Amino acid sequence: MSQSDTDDMDVDEALEDGVISYVNMAARENGALSCRPQDRPDLLKRIFRLKFEQLKDDVINKGVLGKVKSYMYVTEFQKRGLPHVHMLLVLESNDKLRDPKDYDSMVREEIHQLECEPQLNEALVKHMIHRPCGVINRKSPCIKDGRCKKMHPKQFLDETRQGTDSYPEYRKRFDESISLGRDRFINNRWVVPYNSRLLLKYDCHINVEICTSIKGIMYLYKYVYKGPDRVAMEVHKGSYMDKIQQYVDARWICAPEALWKIFQFTLY
Repeated sequence: MSQSDTDDMDVDEALEDGVISYVNMAARENGALSCRPQDRPDLLKRIFRLKFEQLKDDVINKGVLGKVKSYMYVTEFQKRGLPHVHMLLVLESNDKLRDPKDYDSMVREEIHQLECEPQLNEALVKHMIHRPCGVINRKSPCIKDGRCKKMHPKQFLDETRQGTDSYPEYRKRFDESISLGRDRFINNRWVVPYNSRLLLKYDCHINVEICTSIKGIMYLYKYVYKGPDRVAMEVHKGSYMDKIQQYVDARWICAPEALWKIFQFTLY
C-alpha cells in the first residue's frame, strides 16, 4: 500500500471526532505581477505556490484556524489555466467548532462597514463576490437547470445556523446594496464565505468553509483520483468511414499545468 493511501486512511479515522475546515485558494489576480497573468504563466505559478506554501505554514504549523490533527490538499487547473488548491483541515478535539457562535469566529459571509475595515472590504469586493447570475445573467457558467449551482443569491439570515447538508448557513444580515459600477449592485447575498485574517494577508480568492461530516473529504477524493482531463478524437480517412470508428484517447493539459510539472511542484 502506498504512503498516500495510508495517509488517506488516517484522515478518514480523524474525521470521527474532528471538525473540518475547507479552504479553497485560487490565483485569479495577483498584485505582484506588473503584466497580465496570461503573459507570464511561469511567474504566476511561482507566486501562487509561494503563497500556498505560506498558507500551509499558517494553518498547519501556526494553527491560525486551530490546531490541525490531519490535512490533505490537491491542486487543480481550471480550463483557462489558472491553478487553485482545495485543502481539507481536520481540527483537534479541543479546537472543535461546536455551535454557530464558533462558526462566526472563523467564517464570515458579510460585507462589513467600509469605514471600519476598508482594507478588508476592498479585498472582499475584489475577490469574494460571486459573479452575476440567475435573472441577472442566465448564461453564467454557474447556471445549471436554470439555477445557480452555488445557490446565489442566498437568502438573508440574522444568525448563523446549521444547514440541511454538511455545511452551515452563515449569517447574512440585511444590508444596503453597494454599487460596483456598470449598473451592478451587490449585498451580503452575493458574498462567498471567507476568513478575515487569511483574506487580508493573502489578498486573493480564498474561500473558507466549515464542514461537519465526511462530505468534504469525499469531495477532495474526487480530485485526487479522477485523473487528468481527457478528450476523444475521431480519425477519418478521406470520405471512408470505418464501421467501428477509429479514435484517439488523448490527455489534455494546459500550458500552466505543464509549467507546474516542469517546476516539479506537488499536486497533492
